[in-house]
Amino acid sequence: MPHLNLSADEVLSTTRAVRKRLDLRRPVAREVLKECLELAIQAPTGRNRQRWDFIVVTDPEQRRALAEVYWHGPRDPLALSASHLPGANFTRARVGEHITSKTYEGLHYLLEHLHEVPALVIPCIRGRTENASILEQANTWGSILPAVWSFMLAARERGLGTAWTTLSPFCEREVAELLGIPHEEIMQAALIPVAYTIGSDFRPGPRVPLAQVVHWERW
Repeated sequence: MPHLNLSADEVLSTTRAVRKRLDLRRPVAREVLKECLELAIQAPTGRNRQRWDFIVVTDPEQRRALAEVYWHGPRDPLALSASHLPGANFTRARVGEHITSKTYEGLHYLLEHLHEVPALVIPCIRGRTENASILEQANTWGSILPAVWSFMLAARERGLGTAWTTLSPFCEREVAELLGIPHEEIMQAALIPVAYTIGSDFRPGPRVPLAQVVHWERW
């Protein structure tokens, strides 16, 4: 499969959240997705339990059905009040103290075109954290996050764009019903759209100065 031949540093510094630059017309072969997932499951995991699962949705009708779940939102009003939709009150970004209009537009664009994205990947993890201790929560998220990030890095090196979204947890029960996920046992971590990018010239993003966020020896 074609690679961009980026260095490790380039992959790490240029893997962006891609929303508007996804090529919605170019299919992504299953073999390419499998290559990325093979690398994902090489990620370290708490106590080596390897309790992750990945649902990959590529069928056009299934993608549309999944997108419609997000368009309609959760049936549970408590889930609606505890979550957010694109355009709602986001946690303020550290850079500029507000979400930028560019990001806002990208979120809406992605949501509107979600059914057209060639592959939708839902990373899941066995066990739920609602009533878990802080230790177990840390162990759970510390197991699934490295795997998903490895998947996204592998995708970038193959010319694919991805973005971590919380759309799946936002409508978790509805998604579970649609995809046959045992909700009481399996927690959906995210929804990752996957497509080839329009152009590959991604650069490091703007970030606060390192001195502002690194504390040596103590806070």
